[in-house]
Amino acid sequence: MTSTRLNPLDAAWIMTETRATPNHVGGLLIFKLPEDAPRDFLRKLMHDFRTYRGFSAPWNRRLKYAFNLNPVPEWVEDDDVDLEYHVRHAALPWPGGERELGELVGRLQSTPLDLSRPPWECTIIEGLEHHRFALFVKMHHSLIDGISGMRMLQQAMSADAAKSLALPPFWSSGEGKPAKSERHASVPSMANVMAAASQALRGQLSSAPQLLAAFGKMIRRVGERGDGMALPFDAPLSVLNGRVREKRRFATQQFTMARLRALADAAGCTLNDVVLALCGGSLRRFLMERGSLPEKSLTAGIPVSVRPKDDQGTGNAISFIVATLGTDIEDAAERLEAIRASVRHAKAHVQGLPRQAMMQYTVLLMAPTIVTLLSGIGGRTRPMFNITISNVPGPDKPLYFRGAKLEAIYPASIVTHGQALNITCESYAGTMNFGFTGCHSSVPSLQKLAIYTAEALAELEEAILPKPAPAPKPAAAPKPAKAPAAKKAVAKKAAPRRAKTAAAA
Repeated sequence: MTSTRLNPLDAAWIMTETRATPNHVGGLLIFKLPEDAPRDFLRKLMHDFRTYRGFSAPWNRRLKYAFNLNPVPEWVEDDDVDLEYHVRHAALPWPGGERELGELVGRLQSTPLDLSRPPWECTIIEGLEHHRFALFVKMHHSLIDGISGMRMLQQAMSADAAKSLALPPFWSSGEGKPAKSERHASVPSMANVMAAASQALRGQLSSAPQLLAAFGKMIRRVGERGDGMALPFDAPLSVLNGRVREKRRFATQQFTMARLRALADAAGCTLNDVVLALCGGSLRRFLMERGSLPEKSLTAGIPVSVRPKDDQGTGNAISFIVATLGTDIEDAAERLEAIRASVRHAKAHVQGLPRQAMMQYTVLLMAPTIVTLLSGIGGRTRPMFNITISNVPGPDKPLYFRGAKLEAIYPASIVTHGQALNITCESYAGTMNFGFTGCHSSVPSLQKLAIYTAEALAELEEAILPKPAPAPKPAAAPKPAKAPAAKKAVAKKAAPRRAKTAAAA
């Protein structure tokens, strides 16, 4: 039986999980049924899913504790996956709309995964209006991150509707093709743990000057807000940052990429800046209606792809920044400008570091948050930031599975103590799809946030896009020429005769 070691971050997702804070990510995939789909299309799909026995990593992995000096579990391959447990069926009262679908997904996202089994579930959902069905797939964060999970689901589909008819289920799409980095994964041991710790320590020592400079620059900016740079742990206390309970809410929103790009081009900012402005505008209204909008602006923790100045490689460098959401600014255009400036300075701050120092800077920046979760004081202290907002790039062409066209992908993410709301977006085939995941008690009426995001978009368009030129007024009809005086007199004299004749008739 092969085994794979969990890295420290993956192990942290296991150790910080509780009944109230399950650490799994999910994806809601909405499909349009084929035009010629038989009435038993979904019944056959369910039967096929439950009888298909081929598995590829990571779908066949489960946790195993070695009960030795190393407390960190390892992944082992499970040869007896119970598909009747992992593959489920749900139905909405027909015709199910977006609200009913969101309520169901909220319930599914609330339930922790069974960590004694391979930690994933797939639910087939029928009963959607407009001849549609959905799949909700969730997987533990220790097994995969949200971006990789979405990419894995996309790779299990096809851009050709005909070729998609014979595709295997998602868990078999990569059968027999283990990831290159996993082929020689070592079994966890105390020696391996010590070696990894030693290597990390050497890296931290070599990068100490850059790290000290980066944090020193951040400390010097305390009290200096002229350049708009947001600081970690300088976020205001809000209703979004307390303790959370078990139940989740889920809502969705979708916009065309053309509308968002038109705004970004007109404002001279990035697409991600526009996404943050929509979130900031909707959160401002949402909290104002509850009478709980802080005077100070909310801040967002944003995973970003950054490249250090001295990095000539072609791969992505991933880091984490904190930026303002401008919730203290009433004017939509000014709010977007504040967000643009804040994000620009935050990126420049991280990009000035070499790759090794940048990654360690990110880990050190997030360490206090991880400590609060491990110690159980999360949601009882000042948050590092108020909300996590992610923007995941997805495929730009339509995808199909078993002849059904994928219409939208909505990510569902983690809610934990101190972070009662998560907004994750994914682009797909000319659309931007927003997934709002929130604590049921801390964020009531979550659907309003999705609605207010649409209104924030209209507000930004009104403030930034050029106004259409007014339609030209129709030319006035020329005035009739005046009749000669003699004829005019005849006309006046003749008029009574005509009237009298008509009356007599």
